[in-house]
Amino acid sequence: MRVRVTPRGGTAVWLVVLALVQTLAFIVVWRFALHTGTGQWIDTVALTGNRIGRDHIEAPVNRLLHAMSVVSLLAATLMIGFIALIRGRVALAVAATLLIAGANVTTQVLKYALARPDYGVDPERAFLGNSLPSGHTTVAASVAVALVLVLPPRVRPFAAVVGAGYAAAAGVATLSASWHRPSDAVAAFLVVGVWAALAGLLLLTTQRKRAQVASADAHRLTALLLGVGGLLAIAGCALALWLLLDQRTVPAAALGRRPLFLGYGGSAAGIAGTMGVVMALVLSAVHRLVPRYQG
Repeated sequence: MRVRVTPRGGTAVWLVVLALVQTLAFIVVWRFALHTGTGQWIDTVALTGNRIGRDHIEAPVNRLLHAMSVVSLLAATLMIGFIALIRGRVALAVAATLLIAGANVTTQVLKYALARPDYGVDPERAFLGNSLPSGHTTVAASVAVALVLVLPPRVRPFAAVVGAGYAAAAGVATLSASWHRPSDAVAAFLVVGVWAALAGLLLLTTQRKRAQVASADAHRLTALLLGVGGLLAIAGCALALWLLLDQRTVPAAALGRRPLFLGYGGSAAGIAGTMGVVMALVLSAVHRLVPRYQG
């Protein structure tokens, strides 16, 4: 197994770039979904289309969403911190806790700070105001990412795949249950991605100069599969929504089954794909942030 000193400078630059890119992506999602008629219409079509097949998934969706609470979030945070501490990684416990707390507090602040103009696209929900980002989705994604950070290298690939799947399922569940618009879930994943990069920077500043990373801990294949799979899902989402645009003058309630399915299915693919890419980026860098040998 090849071992070498961790190149912290290049990793720090990469994390800053990731934080900036994901912040920019969040701004794009926010501006398009909330401040354009087309963005609001797409969200409304997806929400209207969630009635297709709802009877078959309503029970598991409700169980998944109702399992997320403040108590469960605190329990998961304590468990994640405990895993880091028993591995002798105090800085890692602090960083993982800050990731979860920072992402969830940021989501709640943004949800109440951002305004959603009423363009008359979704009159039934206009009185609800803004719901971006999704709190439930942030909980699931932040716990999944933090768990990947604190677990030992040999189980990280499994945790990354299962965690990404769990967070993606939570995001799609909020759409299926009509709790959130699809843009809310996508924005939540981006908030978690930014905080993951910030937590990585914190880990780098506390890392010892002689910390060493093992090449076997990179898990490039799993990261590649998550990333490519996520990008393909996002491409499928873009295609589905592009096929919808020629009907954007039609109210969502007046659309037929095919366009409603395109809106719902395409949005679900976009939610899952975004989480796949965010988790791939985390997995690709975590071996440098949490080296096997602390030095």
